[in-house]
Amino acid sequence: MTRLGLILFVASTALIVALTSTPVHAQKAPVTLGVDVLLAEGHPVLAGKRIGLVTNPSGVNKDLVPTADLLAADRRWKLVRLFGPEHGIRGDVAAGEKVGDAVDPVTGIPVTSLYGKTKAPPKEILQTLDVLVFDIQDIGSRTYTYVSTLGECLVACAAAGRPFVVLDRPNPIGGVLFEGAIRDDKWTSFIGWSPMPVSHGMTLGETARWMKSKMSIDVDLHVVAMKGWTRNMQWEDTGLHWVPTSPHIPHALQARLYIATGMIGGITVNVNEGVGYTLPFETIAAEWLDPTAVAAALAKMDIPGVAFRPLAYVPNYGKFAKKPLRGLQLIVTDRTTFRPLRTSLALLTALEKVHPGKTEFENERSLSIHWGNEKIIPMIQAGADVATVEKTFAPGLEAFAAERAKALIYR
Repeated sequence: MTRLGLILFVASTALIVALTSTPVHAQKAPVTLGVDVLLAEGHPVLAGKRIGLVTNPSGVNKDLVPTADLLAADRRWKLVRLFGPEHGIRGDVAAGEKVGDAVDPVTGIPVTSLYGKTKAPPKEILQTLDVLVFDIQDIGSRTYTYVSTLGECLVACAAAGRPFVVLDRPNPIGGVLFEGAIRDDKWTSFIGWSPMPVSHGMTLGETARWMKSKMSIDVDLHVVAMKGWTRNMQWEDTGLHWVPTSPHIPHALQARLYIATGMIGGITVNVNEGVGYTLPFETIAAEWLDPTAVAAALAKMDIPGVAFRPLAYVPNYGKFAKKPLRGLQLIVTDRTTFRPLRTSLALLTALEKVHPGKTEFENERSLSIHWGNEKIIPMIQAGADVATVEKTFAPGLEAFAAERAKALIYR
């Protein structure tokens, strides 16, 4: 970040803080975030303690003030260390790029990277703290790295003998639906840290509880629960403002479509999911794709809650920069019935049906760490339909449902 950029960044943050005397949202949010519950009620585990905070720009209160700034200013505890996941503490690092240690330009507090030399809080740093706090907005997918950072923090706190506090937030795609294969142990990765399906239908507080139980992590875990959130709520029902969770998730719509198209774009060489253009995760396109024929194939499938609009575009950056692409824009017509992973399977099977063998996939590891096992893509290439593939998920999802039920906080 340039000196001018840093000055503008600090100035804009100061402006947001100044605005908190008059809340920026017009209506009272029906959901009270974990951070707002903490600030209103305090917490005995934090009182008078030296704390570390894992957060990023999505960690804000109802008035869009960063949690880091709020906890740093609160005299009930002493915030002494920040930890930055992928994209960094203030969100200025691109996807996949390593994040370095730094000093936060706003609070002046040292920042330890959790997406560089290490992905877990170092034990020697945790031992200088009394408790670690986590406040990041997730998007409900196993492949989004923040849920893996959560797991690493659980294990690190267990090893260091430090309490771990999660300030809970909504799952933007709801708390009911979960889809996909359970990740096989041999495909453990940072986009498949724990043995869960692709979507899990839990908040991060619930996910931490599930991880602790499922993976036998002996950690002193505390969840500051939200107030007013129910399982059938999606982001639009919360009354909260969306803050980009990463550069290509600028709106809640991208959180909803991330699985549908990201599970294709993330494993292919020659298919674009809108990243690099103005519609990240809203499209599936390629130089060779026939939009009309693929849309016709999709129309014959049972794919609820979504429509497909043919389009053409030229990405501005990335591996498809300046290449003319044709494809489909995904239009969510009913978010309550939309099935992200089913949609992804439908797109893959339609591409294979209309353009046999044209989709170029990355190596087996890439396919398997995304989808959870090495069998799914070959099934589609062999002509399996969506229902046949989904049947293979059923036994794992049944066991997951029983385990997950014990970790749930909200009704």
